[in-house]
Amino acid sequence: MAKDRRQKKSKYTADRNIPGAFEGETVTRRRFMTTTTHAAGAIAASAFALPALGFAIGPVFEKRERRWEAVGPTTDFTPDTYVPKVFTETYGIGDVGKTTVYVRQHNPEIDGPQKDEYDAYIAISTKCMHLGCPVRFVPASERFICPCHGGVYDFQGKVDGGPPVRPLDRFYTRVRDGQVEIGPRYSVNSELRRFSPRYPGEPLDGIGQYLYPSRPTARKL
Repeated sequence: MAKDRRQKKSKYTADRNIPGAFEGETVTRRRFMTTTTHAAGAIAASAFALPALGFAIGPVFEKRERRWEAVGPTTDFTPDTYVPKVFTETYGIGDVGKTTVYVRQHNPEIDGPQKDEYDAYIAISTKCMHLGCPVRFVPASERFICPCHGGVYDFQGKVDGGPPVRPLDRFYTRVRDGQVEIGPRYSVNSELRRFSPRYPGEPLDGIGQYLYPSRPTARKL
């Protein structure tokens, strides 16, 4: 009888080509262990992958309220040069949230036609798009200069030399009751096309605009 069982088992195994299978089994021990191992591996991989994925795409969905801050009357600004102004970019953290911005009137001869109501005044960020060092505007050369690594930007904030990967960021502007107000930050590519904010070192030309996730954007202007 024992010999008959061995023969029956051998035939069943040979027919299915599954070593160690018993007659009547629907899931072999090997298949069960393999499936369990794969499931455990998938769970372990998810524990690492999901947080990283959430960090990467989370800013795309995060929204913040937009704030506007007056930086001076319209008479303070001309189309020929920049005026430095200090305003609060990040609220709730005191002086650390303040930043300097260079402001001037839109100049059709340099900037072309005005895009919309938020383009009547140009507000340039002082954060270099190489590593984030503060740049300063030099009126004599009509250039923005970064003292850290030699980044140079022209009058419009476009890269004119050095390691920066894109033009200086800008801020939306508007006029309310005779005052120029500064709003949210946005990034631009080499053609000054607007994008949601990106971090320094992240190019926005070509495939670069798709490689880097946007930073948190605001709800509405």
